[in-house]
Amino acid sequence: MGLFAITGSGSGIGAATRARLEKAGHAVVGIDLHHAEIIADLSTPDGRSAAITAVLERSQGHLDGLLTAAGVGPPFSAEQMVSINWFGTEALLSGLRVALANSRRGQVVAISSNSTTTMPDLPADLIEACLALDEPLARSLAKKYGDGNTYGASKTAVARFVRRHAPTADWAGSGIRLNAIAPGATLTPLLQAGLDSAEYGPAIKAFPVPTGDFGDPDEIAAWIEHMLIGDGCRFMCGSLIFVDGGTDAMVRADAWPTTFAMPTGSQFGFD
Repeated sequence: MGLFAITGSGSGIGAATRARLEKAGHAVVGIDLHHAEIIADLSTPDGRSAAITAVLERSQGHLDGLLTAAGVGPPFSAEQMVSINWFGTEALLSGLRVALANSRRGQVVAISSNSTTTMPDLPADLIEACLALDEPLARSLAKKYGDGNTYGASKTAVARFVRRHAPTADWAGSGIRLNAIAPGATLTPLLQAGLDSAEYGPAIKAFPVPTGDFGDPDEIAAWIEHMLIGDGCRFMCGSLIFVDGGTDAMVRADAWPTTFAMPTGSQFGFD
């Protein structure tokens, strides 16, 4: 049986995943503001550092898996949102990488969102500031663009981090499988806050879900459980799995997959 760390373990998808892993006999270290083994505020550098240190102490530097589920959405302070959703996620991914490598079977799932592909015109400069790890600039841009755009941008940064890093020597080459899941509208406390908002509630209710209803946290957790401990998970690397009732497929049916032009002298040896 393995030892897994989960951020945002106190509610929603994080709590549902925890329940599934524990039912399967695994040990879980939860990280959250409340109801967790490690109480930490991932919106601050000090909180992230304290969380990483506590996980390393509890795991003795040997961690079998990680789920980064901590996140917030509209209506919420855009500046805090980018700090939690992106910088909190990146810090835990990077800060626990060696402990995951020590396992030689580390499985990691980062929670992104279908907002990465279903929200138009996400601010590219905010996404790049995130990926450049420039938190002051990212917070300034988040304030400029507002919480709706910041949510999509922060989750895009998560997806790009996973895609960029998963196949590298530090991750795949160290025995770690890094993947991401992109849920659609899932009836968590986070979504309920949006539904209760006079500004965002009508838009959320009107957003098309071809299967007809919101997702359930346990439905998303079932996919995450498979990505962490299921048969075949060792061959998943750099995948971004949409579990969103068909919204992404409906919005951009022909946009993915796409081909690309192979440069001359390609390292892949196709020329």
